[in-house]
Amino acid sequence: MGASGWSYSVPWRPDPAAALRELHERVFADGDYWWAEGGYWVNNDDVPAEKRAGVPPPATLAELIAAEAVAYDGTHSILDVARMLRPGEEPQPCTVELVTAEEAHRVAGTGRLTREHLDVLDGLLRGRWMGRCVVLHDAEGNPAELHFFGYSGD
Repeated sequence: MGASGWSYSVPWRPDPAAALRELHERVFADGDYWWAEGGYWVNNDDVPAEKRAGVPPPATLAELIAAEAVAYDGTHSILDVARMLRPGEEPQPCTVELVTAEEAHRVAGTGRLTREHLDVLDGLLRGRWMGRCVVLHDAEGNPAELHFFGYSGD
C-alpha cells in the first residue's frame, strides 16, 4: 500500500500530549484508520459486510495497537505515533515532536505560524513513522490550534 500522509488540527491547548491522547480516541472512535488485518479503511461505508465480518476491527484502541498487523503495516493515521517527545529528547519512531519557533522561522519566515503556512510544514518531517506538532496562531497572534502531521504505514 505504501505510506500515507496524515494531518489533524484540534483547538489549541497548553498540553499537546493530552491533545494527542484525545485525538487518538477520536480517530479510533471515528474509524478513520486503515485496518490492516481486514484490508480496509474502517470508516469506509463501501466495504462489503462479508469483508467486515471476515476480520472485524478491534473493539478498543488498546486491541488495535496490540494487533500484529498494525506493528508491521500501521494504520496510516495518527494512531501510528504513540507519544509526544519532551524538550531535548531525540526524535525516534512512533513519536511526535513539537515544531520549534526556530524551525518555523526557517521554513516560513516567522515563528508564529498560521493556517496559511500549512503548505510549508512538510519540510519539517523527519521521516516515516514520526509526527510533528505545531501551534497555529490566529490573526491577532494568539495560539488557536495544534496541528499534528506526519506519514506512516507500509
